Amino acid sequence: MERISAACAMQWSIDLEKGLRFKIPGRPVEAISEFGPRLLRWSREPEPVLSAHHLFDLIPGEDRLFANAILLRLADAFRLGDENLRVSVAKVFLMEYRSREKRKGYKGLLSKARVSNCLELLSRVKIVFDNGDVSSRALALVLFGCWADFAKDSANIRYLVLSSMVSPHVLEVELFYTSMDFPPKPVRMDLSPLIYLLLQAKSALFAAGCFCELSDDFPCVVLEMLINMMTSSKTLSPLRLAAARAYAKMGCSYSTATRAYKTGLKLALDSSEEDYQVALLISLSKIASTSTILISDQVEFLFWFLSQEKTLRVRVTALRCLHLIFSKGVCHFSVSPNLVKALFSVLDEPEVPTSMHCEALMVLRKMLLCMQPELTVDILDLDKLSTVAETASLSPVRSTSLLAIRVLVDVSIFQEVKSLFKLLLSMVREHLDLAVTVLDQIFVLVRYLSNMKDSVMSTAKIDSLVHENKNTDGGKSTVIRRKLACEVYSFLVAYLEYLSEAGAITMLIFEKVKLLVEHICECKIYDSYTSSIFSLLLHSSLIWGEISQESCRLNGKLGILPHNYSIEHELITLEFAKKVVEENKYWPAYKAGMYSACQGAWFTCTFIFQQLITKVRSDSCGCWIKSLFQFALSESKIMLLHLTTQDSSLTDRSKTIKLSLKLLCNDPEEMDHDGTNALCEPNCCKVLRSAYNSICSAKETLEADVISGQAFHFQRWFLSLRAKALRAVVDVLETLESIQFLWGNGNGLVGKSFMVECLLSLEKLAQMSMQLTTLAKEFDLFNVSFMDIDSKSSKVISALALSSSLLAFITGFALFIPNQRETFSCDLKNTQNKLCAHLIQILAGRLCHIDHEVGSKFIQLLDVSEYVMISCSHLQFGSQAFNIAREGRDVLGLCCYAVSELARLRSEADTMDNEEENTARVIRDGLQLTLKILTKWTQIPLRIPKYFFQSRNSKSSGKFSASRSYIEADQNQLLQPCIGSELFAVSFTKNPDGIYVSQGYQLSLNLCLQLRNVPSDNPVRQAKFYCMLYCRESFQEPRPIQEDKEQAKSSYQAWETDDVVEMNEKLLHYVTHCVMNGINCGKSCRGADDCGFVNTFVCFEPNERWQGFSSCLLDVSRFPRGSYEIKWCSCCIDGRGNYWNLLPLNAGPVFTVQ
Repeated sequence: MERISAACAMQWSIDLEKGLRFKIPGRPVEAISEFGPRLLRWSREPEPVLSAHHLFDLIPGEDRLFANAILLRLADAFRLGDENLRVSVAKVFLMEYRSREKRKGYKGLLSKARVSNCLELLSRVKIVFDNGDVSSRALALVLFGCWADFAKDSANIRYLVLSSMVSPHVLEVELFYTSMDFPPKPVRMDLSPLIYLLLQAKSALFAAGCFCELSDDFPCVVLEMLINMMTSSKTLSPLRLAAARAYAKMGCSYSTATRAYKTGLKLALDSSEEDYQVALLISLSKIASTSTILISDQVEFLFWFLSQEKTLRVRVTALRCLHLIFSKGVCHFSVSPNLVKALFSVLDEPEVPTSMHCEALMVLRKMLLCMQPELTVDILDLDKLSTVAETASLSPVRSTSLLAIRVLVDVSIFQEVKSLFKLLLSMVREHLDLAVTVLDQIFVLVRYLSNMKDSVMSTAKIDSLVHENKNTDGGKSTVIRRKLACEVYSFLVAYLEYLSEAGAITMLIFEKVKLLVEHICECKIYDSYTSSIFSLLLHSSLIWGEISQESCRLNGKLGILPHNYSIEHELITLEFAKKVVEENKYWPAYKAGMYSACQGAWFTCTFIFQQLITKVRSDSCGCWIKSLFQFALSESKIMLLHLTTQDSSLTDRSKTIKLSLKLLCNDPEEMDHDGTNALCEPNCCKVLRSAYNSICSAKETLEADVISGQAFHFQRWFLSLRAKALRAVVDVLETLESIQFLWGNGNGLVGKSFMVECLLSLEKLAQMSMQLTTLAKEFDLFNVSFMDIDSKSSKVISALALSSSLLAFITGFALFIPNQRETFSCDLKNTQNKLCAHLIQILAGRLCHIDHEVGSKFIQLLDVSEYVMISCSHLQFGSQAFNIAREGRDVLGLCCYAVSELARLRSEADTMDNEEENTARVIRDGLQLTLKILTKWTQIPLRIPKYFFQSRNSKSSGKFSASRSYIEADQNQLLQPCIGSELFAVSFTKNPDGIYVSQGYQLSLNLCLQLRNVPSDNPVRQAKFYCMLYCRESFQEPRPIQEDKEQAKSSYQAWETDDVVEMNEKLLHYVTHCVMNGINCGKSCRGADDCGFVNTFVCFEPNERWQGFSSCLLDVSRFPRGSYEIKWCSCCIDGRGNYWNLLPLNAGPVFTVQ
């Protein structure tokens, strides 16, 4: 467990004291400098709570005692030391001051609330100010500024700061600022008294600015003094310049900022001094950035300074101020055409430095990002930008040249293309009838790019967009075409996504997309990778899912496209993938495999990853690629179940695929089927079981590469869920195979033997139905366990949860035939009633949230009023658990089909009497319906969530460079570690050998919950953490030794526990019903039952380092003697109110009852 700063305070105090006592010259200065980062870390952490004191053996108030001792020791060093020692002390506090994210509301170590002896600190420094030389007085002012949070309340210190702004008797040496936020610069000791006076005033201005940030009344006084200093004719020019720089601190309140801004405008316009104008422009821009009301005025003011009548330095400053305003994202006004023209006029001036051109380009880029697409086309002059690009590319300064090129990339051709596509997409959204017309125009653009001559594409403007080597195959013009083709691809994806959500994809749209894709694939100027990505569009659910539904409407059949139809288009992708591998472009091949997996093109995926296994040099990357291959092989086996030989156009290709997969299978007979009646064939279960084994192998491959126990969490859990789904399907099929009369072998089999067979089979199916229900809930939990997951991946997982819920529903088919229940025993009928109500609640709840119309139809068809009221309380993980959009359209269609067929069977059953022959017929029809649904379920290709391939860093792809012959990477470069939590616990007894409790007593624990792998742009700001600890008497185990504890931590997998869903539901219930509704919102809630189960709930308030401390009681008073493991689960509620499960990254603590 990482120690907090309060736990290190005693050692830090000792180290500082030892360092200050050293007689070696320079060692005391080093000791003070070493404490600087520690002070910074300590100041960022909140004060420890009581449970943290227990965890680290701290006495309450101990941290404050040592903090006070350290601060006083530093103050004494400042009072008694020489100039070098005083400078080092000032630097330590300046480091902490500059690190503060916000000055108001500051709660760090130097805040008034945490400093015990404010007056003692101030008095020690004031002694130096009163009795020291001019250098020491200046350094004392710096300390007063850093301690402004408590120094501002001292009338004496306030007077010293204000008087020092105009007094000629103070001097700042070693530390003065050309701007108060800039680092100090050393000053020679032989300066004239006039320079001393100026430096003293700057030092006082620094302290005054620090006070202004925290005080409500102080800025008004300082503002008046600054105005007097800048307007007085007696004020020296350097001092007036320092006052202008200090003017930026006047934006602390709206009233002060407005008055300071208006006065500053007048001062800037009235002065002709260049240095003074530059300083005021910067200060006024900083003040304006604090108020959206002042921004528009400041932009117009800066525009006036861009004219050619102003000096070059003033114009450059105006450009930088514009960039400052726009970079802060506070531009909420419409861009002025006059300002854009002024920027272009700067770009037209050949005599200005190239760096100024770049400044203008950067400002122009920032402005164009907030402009409407139509304004972009009207205002932007691409010819002028081309001229600038040519000039910038010839600059001898490489950084300037690259900066200009990068800006031009954003604002020239690609910006134009993106704006055009954005406009076209908005047109389609407003007018769906224009969808075909827009697609036609995109096709025209693609053909134009394909036929454009190289001489046209080879202008400097286009060449500047390309960073590839000049020897790239096909030349730069070809590379540009490829990049533009990628932009077209991105547009087509967004275009089809919208049409899919609107249900507007028709056969005509499909045919036009198909023609466009075929054109790209046939055009030789596009590389194999580009062609493979485009060909995947025809395999996407965006296309064939919608066309399937249209076919359903036309012919009245189930809306699932014939399997061979999607296979036909994947075979095209496979051909291009082979070319990519043959060209030794392994990183593009990997990306193609990744996209193929996300689209369910498993034959392509299998081929690519099988080829890449031999091209990997690093062991970690090799395990990752091998696991992907095993996963893809598993899904390919399932897809081959439905690859028929009836379509002559696919016969040769089908045989080729089967032949290649036979070589990869342990049992080639698995591929011996024609796919006509896939799940009815003898080898069906054998193939599915083989697919299940391949999934398990993929998971084991990843686990073999896990060293820290914190890698591949998402991937291993996803593979585990997929394996559970396949295993459940295999079990259902084997149960169906065991029912003789279902296959026509026992049509006359009725009576007692039939009833026994039927009863046993239905009991098995009921158990499997509950397993699938739990699996659906685990998918829901999985969906909210990764806070940085993208929305599309979340929708894919939601669709898989719906799919599992459907399988659970249809597996218990006989439970939904009410008139036939009299045939069975009373116990079975009660079980049926409970399970029936449970299954209906879950599926109906999902359908109502996903598609209200489908859900209402489901409720109406099944007449669920005879069951309990439908509820989805078990699914209150958030709206993301129900949002499936197009990713689950095929599953939703299968739900509609299943419900309609089941309603038909119920209707037929209602018209029959309860004779055994009729009962057998109804049950047989229902079981055959189950078999049909399973068959159609296996026809839906699995799509991997994009998050499965989520990389830590977008630049990590450099390790997969296409110019290399091998792939080199490790798992940290391939995949980012997931956000998770670790729990640490100690007892109040503080036994070093472990946690002990006497029999008959409750266990009292101090807890620390630590978040791990939180990115800098973390999604859990302002979060609250909740944790449930639980234990059973059955958790008793031999007391583990230390090595076993470390091994358990490295191999811990939270999703492998049997009760992961049940326990997280308990925690969810506590958070939603107790915390959010304000009921029993205490930090801890405990409970116990008669089955030896005990649990407690704990709330944590995290600090800046994502540590939370709390305490709890666990009622283990009834536990017999022995050692027990405490299991736990945790969650958080983010600032938006979303519920997220926190993956446990370590096993729970072990306690011993003695």
